Amino acid sequence: MLKAINTKILLAILAVLTAIGGALTYQRHDAAKAAAAAAKAATILQQRQNEVEERKAEDEAFRRRVEADKKKHNSSAAHEGKTWQKYIP
Repeated sequence: MLKAINTKILLAILAVLTAIGGALTYQRHDAAKAAAAAAKAATILQQRQNEVEERKAEDEAFRRRVEADKKKHNSSAAHEGKTWQKYIP
């Protein structure tokens, strides 16, 4: 009788240990999955930041080019006031 109770207790302990082991394995797997997701998110964030910096640099270069073009094309605008005054229809 005592041997049967000891066997049942041992089986119960074994079942509890198996459940705890399964829970720990699941927790490790879940933690690894979360770490992988965090690493992927960090990579995506870094890529987006790089894209934003590149876009800023391109915009700044475009603005400089536009300002240079304005200065180049507006140089003749200083003489436009004189041309219409001399116009005779």
